Amino acid sequence: MNISAYFEPFEIPLQEGTNSHVENTLGSIINSYSGEDPFPETENIDLVIIGVKEERNCVDNAGCGSAPDYIRNQLYQLKWGDYNAKIIDLGNLKNGHTINDTYFALAAVVSELINKNIVPIILGGSQDLTYASYKAYESLGKVVNIVSLDSVFDLGKSDDELNSRNYLNKIILHQPNFLFNYTNIGYQSYFVDPASIKLMNNLYFDVYRLGKIRENIEFAEPLIRNGDLFTVDVSAIRQSDAPANKNASPNGFHGEEACQIMWYAGLSDKLTSLGLYELNPQYDQNNQTAKLYAQMIWYFIEGFYNRKQDHPYKNTKDYVKYTVSIKDHKDQLVFYKSKKSDRWWMDVPVKKNLKSIYERHHLIPCAYSDYETACKDDIPDRWWQAYQKLM
Repeated sequence: MNISAYFEPFEIPLQEGTNSHVENTLGSIINSYSGEDPFPETENIDLVIIGVKEERNCVDNAGCGSAPDYIRNQLYQLKWGDYNAKIIDLGNLKNGHTINDTYFALAAVVSELINKNIVPIILGGSQDLTYASYKAYESLGKVVNIVSLDSVFDLGKSDDELNSRNYLNKIILHQPNFLFNYTNIGYQSYFVDPASIKLMNNLYFDVYRLGKIRENIEFAEPLIRNGDLFTVDVSAIRQSDAPANKNASPNGFHGEEACQIMWYAGLSDKLTSLGLYELNPQYDQNNQTAKLYAQMIWYFIEGFYNRKQDHPYKNTKDYVKYTVSIKDHKDQLVFYKSKKSDRWWMDVPVKKNLKSIYERHHLIPCAYSDYETACKDDIPDRWWQAYQKLM
């Protein structure tokens, strides 16, 4: 598939007063589509940056479509780390004649990249573009786990046209459905009605309040490790650290916490796409939010090049297996601990006729504390939630 027709070049940010990038910056090593050079080749590439200047279905945040180039201006100035980076920037996706044309084009591009084992980093634009990324997995026939860094669930009203506040509702109701699990990291209770929380629990989804995650940021690592698609709304970060959103709130994650979460996302072998949305340059102050998004991407790249390739669904020989018997429970709980990274997974039983469909999803990332819970004759919440969906 030739994806070049979907893109238009952008003006590459250069060092002030020169015609080049500062040495050893990301701008100096990323092959970008500027219009002067041929469209970048995707062979032997690990990561691809895509700008999507689409905001027609944003809610109360007009102007977020201009964010991609603002983020690039800051990202390209950052130094690259101690790794052999294979990254290209394909430029900006052309907005379609209709919003559905844009969704179709983005889904086609993301699908093509994932099929080549390339991780796309999408710079939005409004967060309804997450729906297009989900459609990419559907086109590949892949059951998907979505992880969202957001202050709300974006359920909205199902009767309304798809937008940045109801895209998750559209994904849940979409048929055929390829969504196995949804995880929200950092919702803020005063923005979420109790009925929405009840719905999340009834669907056996994983939703965690801001305070729960901030108590121990490492708690987020296994949650993110379970995701295929990671979507970020800048309003999850507190306004003092990220003012560039009309709906920014005084509360939220601190900038360094957001970077830590992005490092976990990069480190996850399972995660295959990333989208950052809702940054609105007209509300930014001294490019502070653009700088933060750039640094978050830097941490994602750093994590990516430190991946351990130790997801056990392919091979369990490099793992220590632990089996725990629970009183009055017919199944033993099986845990795996990686010898490479000391990370933990739970093996949740699945019906034989569904095992091929859920091959990548019955091994649930967890923490050592989940193993301790099982040893105390109790079933970890994450094990039980996955069990309900698999059996």
